[in-house]
Amino acid sequence: MPTLQMTDVTKSYRTDLVETRALNKISLTVETGEFVAVSGPSGSGKTTFLNVTGLLDGFESGTYRLDDVDVSRLSDREQSRIRNEKIGFVFQSFNLIPDLDVFDNVDVPLRYRGLAGAERKRRIESAIERVGLAARLRHLPSQLSGGQQQRVAIARALAGSPSLILADEPTGNLDSSTAHEIMNLLHEVNEAGTTIVMVTHDPSCAAHAARQVHILDGRLIDVREEMPSIPPRQLSSVAARAEATAARTPAAR
Repeated sequence: MPTLQMTDVTKSYRTDLVETRALNKISLTVETGEFVAVSGPSGSGKTTFLNVTGLLDGFESGTYRLDDVDVSRLSDREQSRIRNEKIGFVFQSFNLIPDLDVFDNVDVPLRYRGLAGAERKRRIESAIERVGLAARLRHLPSQLSGGQQQRVAIARALAGSPSLILADEPTGNLDSSTAHEIMNLLHEVNEAGTTIVMVTHDPSCAAHAARQVHILDGRLIDVREEMPSIPPRQLSSVAARAEATAARTPAAR
């Protein structure tokens, strides 16, 4: 059973004079345990795709099933519950609460689920140890490096035992060496069975994923499948990027 299945999902933004179609009949299936990178130029629809996938934004037409549940038919409260229980978020800017230490930052989403204190403690300590920060439990974000803060963000996502982790430019604020460490950590999380969908503009990060898809003008291009009919100049650019990325991708994960 796929973790994520979108069919003809369309999303537009409207002003008094202009309508912009951010997602144009997006269809994507992500199987359980996959690691998929979604890339594309600025304004291509990546952020909108991530917001819709994470149930942070709605859409006009199409269907979206998460763990075989049609989430488009759920109320806002039911979507919030699904988001809290099934989706883990890792953001470029970490989104840690500066006044809370590592333990309490990881604890925040678990409190919303109403878990007992002992169960929360077990999950938090396990997640923090998993990302290698057991010695930093009581440190504030300001006392951590950028890479350590991103590890806390990953631990926060892992503590909820999500079926899907959405990573939004997870290495965007990190130097190349630290970025490599974070990508290795995401690999370990994926190898343990968690499905990951990562949005990135960085080809070197996208190359870490087992599968890559591209978004151009709100349309999805799966590099494993035949390219849709788009202008030759854009098609050549996409094909060149896909070929270059494939050349950088290791033969084995």
